Amino acid sequence: MKLITYGHQDAAIRTGVVLTEGRVLDVSAWMASLTPSPEAQQHLAASGLTAATAGILRWLQSGPDAISRLAAYVHAQSARPDISFTTLDAIHLFAPVPRPGKIIGVGRNYADHAKETGVAPFESPRIIFKMASSVAAPGAAVVRPTGVTKLDFEAELAVVVGGYGKNVPEDQALALVAGYTILNDLSAREFQFDISPAQTTFAKSMDGFAPMGPWLVTADEIPDPQTLNVCCWLNGEQMQHGHTADMLFPVARLIAYVSRFMTLEPGDVITTGTPAGIGAFRQPPVYLQPGDELRFEVSQVGEMTHQIV
Repeated sequence: MKLITYGHQDAAIRTGVVLTEGRVLDVSAWMASLTPSPEAQQHLAASGLTAATAGILRWLQSGPDAISRLAAYVHAQSARPDISFTTLDAIHLFAPVPRPGKIIGVGRNYADHAKETGVAPFESPRIIFKMASSVAAPGAAVVRPTGVTKLDFEAELAVVVGGYGKNVPEDQALALVAGYTILNDLSAREFQFDISPAQTTFAKSMDGFAPMGPWLVTADEIPDPQTLNVCCWLNGEQMQHGHTADMLFPVARLIAYVSRFMTLEPGDVITTGTPAGIGAFRQPPVYLQPGDELRFEVSQVGEMTHQIV
């Protein structure tokens, strides 16, 4: 299934499932009616938090059978003759998880990217964070901040966490995945490379620096995330083409590693690294300019575009 967060006519933010021929089934009310799982209630109470009121996060908090229950609901509703649908071309997409709890990035996780940076492959994942406030919608016009001249792109497969996980064994890690989406890990390289000490989190967390979408493809559609192509085009020219089989640390290992040190929670996003071809390591470097058009594609997930202004 393809889950979307979207706006349609009124100001309400809705949740939908994309069906065949671009039809969209609104599942907002059904998701809002869900009760957080006992595990979620216990975790939220211990944290002094409350459950999300609606949307994909509420669905993720509802328990490990969230995908199967949603699939059953969608099957029943889509067969009803009295159900009306909207269409993708009539709505405005937001990021599927508009405000993740954590965005956990992984630096130099593809062998070819590590090679182009001149750094030997890491023995353990290099963890980087992006602030949740940097998330932007698919198709967004991302503003290059005043004073930033080395704005760079990174096409990435993003993993959306669907449960609570601490010390997750690698052979059980994929069971924690709710689904997958695409994320452009935009970075202001002058703050990452040109100053000491490097301000990597700041470089990657400016407003709009995490365009994400266009939807969340549920994990049952992608049983093996190490079988996907990851590509980026800039103004029609292909800049990146990698394969997730070339990750130094595959998705299951990343989940197991991160969960040793911090609890993963529903709605967290893990960005899994980018293939070779980013602008900073080209000769000469290629940095993003106002007017540039970017297109990203991950096989079995879909395609996302956005502009720089």
